[in-house]
Amino acid sequence: MKLPISRIVVAAAALSVILGFQYAGAQAPETAAPANLTPRSFPLTDADNLIVSGGTAEAVEYQGRKAVRLTTQPGKEDVFAFLKGAQIQDGTIEGDIALKITTPPGVRMPGFVGIAFRARPDTSHYEMFYLRPGNSHAEDQAMRNHSVQYVAAPGFDWYMLRRQWPWIYESHADLQMESWIRVRIDVRGRAARLYVNGSENPSLIVNGLKGEDLQGGVALWGYAGEEAWFSNFTVSPAKAGPVTNDGEASGVWNVVFASDYGRYQGSMDLHRDGSAVKGTWSGAFGQSLPVNGTWRKGYVELTFNGTWDDKPPAAMTATLAGWIDGDSATGRMKVEGRADGQWTATRKGTGDRE
Repeated sequence: MKLPISRIVVAAAALSVILGFQYAGAQAPETAAPANLTPRSFPLTDADNLIVSGGTAEAVEYQGRKAVRLTTQPGKEDVFAFLKGAQIQDGTIEGDIALKITTPPGVRMPGFVGIAFRARPDTSHYEMFYLRPGNSHAEDQAMRNHSVQYVAAPGFDWYMLRRQWPWIYESHADLQMESWIRVRIDVRGRAARLYVNGSENPSLIVNGLKGEDLQGGVALWGYAGEEAWFSNFTVSPAKAGPVTNDGEASGVWNVVFASDYGRYQGSMDLHRDGSAVKGTWSGAFGQSLPVNGTWRKGYVELTFNGTWDDKPPAAMTATLAGWIDGDSATGRMKVEGRADGQWTATRKGTGDRE
């Protein structure tokens, strides 16, 4: 089932007062990271601490505990319920989630339920981890690997991430339908980890979060054709890490590509004009290869064509995506059909120019 990334727009002005967000037009909010690092508890025995868009939140009892049940309004694809006053840049979000499918028999529905963070109140921008419990015990291994998912809005829905970066932004986790699932999300700078059911090991690690906002609200999320329950949530902000947006792409960069096939090195000479990036790559895969790509508030996506050193040599396409923070950068890189891994880069300074 396709999960669209578009969301229903709510009255931003009213929600901005309640949630304490300020922004102008389509600009990302420039508010500082939360100054109060005191953990906040949301027992969710009622819906008083929720601001709901696209559905309803009801106080109920489910499997022996008080909880809030989210359902979508008729004709709406999903529902967001913001935890009032909860703001996070770095920190931990933890709570219990349960899910029941209400679609007609014979309709395949793995279930979709999750938690959005660093979210704007109109849900136009957010990061999110969500669960598909119905995939967890599938007989098809590929379907099992679609049990937990990361997405970001705008522009990075599950379909785009799965097609461009297979197996990187989703994985398997042992989940049960209609049972309480303990979920914990740890966010640190450009990285986030998802833990389920008290495990010390994360089910999914995302290095290089795609969202352009470094801080924002926390929202519970459900989907049409199901009932989603939430209980016992805690939001624990932490001291923000040293990352900022708007990192400049222009310059000469020394790049290391640590792939699953080997280690490769090269340099990129990049020039940015607005959101467009052009330049050259030299090193592994060829010399003075044209580089083209885009820049968005320090996030870059770059592509170049070269030669894979094989017998005989073969044409190849390399793609890099990631963030620039000052004079360093890191992200994901792949040589299509050949190698995949992480890349790191440092900008050449006056002391190490050739």
